[in-house]
Amino acid sequence: MHIPDGFLDAKTLAASATFAGAGVLVALSRSRVSLPPSRVPLLGMTAAFIFAAQMINFPVLGGTSGHLIGSVLACVILGPSGAIIALTSVLLVQAFLFADGGILALGANVLNMGVAAPLVGYAFYRAVSRFAPGRRGQLFAAGVAAWCSIVVASVLCAGELAWSGTVHWQVVFPAMIGVHSLIGIGEALITVLVLSAIMSVRPVLLDWQLDARTPTVSFVIYGILLILVVVLFVLPFASTWPDGLEAVASRFGFSSKGLAQPLMSSPVAGYYIPGFTSPVLAAAAAGLLGAFVVAIAAYLLTAFVVSRSAAASRRTHS
Repeated sequence: MHIPDGFLDAKTLAASATFAGAGVLVALSRSRVSLPPSRVPLLGMTAAFIFAAQMINFPVLGGTSGHLIGSVLACVILGPSGAIIALTSVLLVQAFLFADGGILALGANVLNMGVAAPLVGYAFYRAVSRFAPGRRGQLFAAGVAAWCSIVVASVLCAGELAWSGTVHWQVVFPAMIGVHSLIGIGEALITVLVLSAIMSVRPVLLDWQLDARTPTVSFVIYGILLILVVVLFVLPFASTWPDGLEAVASRFGFSSKGLAQPLMSSPVAGYYIPGFTSPVLAAAAAGLLGAFVVAIAAYLLTAFVVSRSAAASRRTHS
């Protein structure tokens, strides 16, 4: 669902960037008080895993594929503010390092997948959890919320395309909703599977407000191993079919509106590192590189904000 440059007009780019920027700034501000310092490494590792998982497209009907967004998964582990920071870090690295999603359209992509999807998904997660207590209820709530997050992001994307005059609302709305309703099922299943695994291994990690003594070191180790498994053993089997937005754009004839060349060139554009004789190894190396960069970027950004808050708190109480 990464919107490329050329699909949106200037007013839509400006409006979406404004709302996205406001959402990220609020998340950074709230993370100062809502995210315990001991859980900052979890944010970097969660962002790295989501980056790796987003590289794996799974097939849906009609020759179309989808991939995980991970908004609800991040919310359950990190809370809504931490999820917004993690997903924004992923989208920034995807756009600037791998030319996945437009540079000018970055605000729209952050708004759709990095801000709106986590906020709406978390709201559904909390609401459903009240009526479905216990471990199974939590997993059911996460699955429902994950599906809703995908659909909401697709509705926003459709609205941006229609407001830009790229394609009529009556055309793009049902098309985007239809294909992403199916992709949302995959999102829900992956979210439930990952959360179920965490519940079995380290359930305390799902209490994102818990500070200190949280076993983040073991989580980081498990996270690194899981990323290696995803990139080395699952990525080679990823679907090569077009994703939901690409399929809709091709079907209704506006795929040609995308810029032929990205605004910024990158030697690893398209998740391919030159110098490898095997395309599988080149993609795996790109996945590991991207996961590392995302983890460091998300960790440093959050650690800076949280550490400043902790320092200010110490000065206040001294």
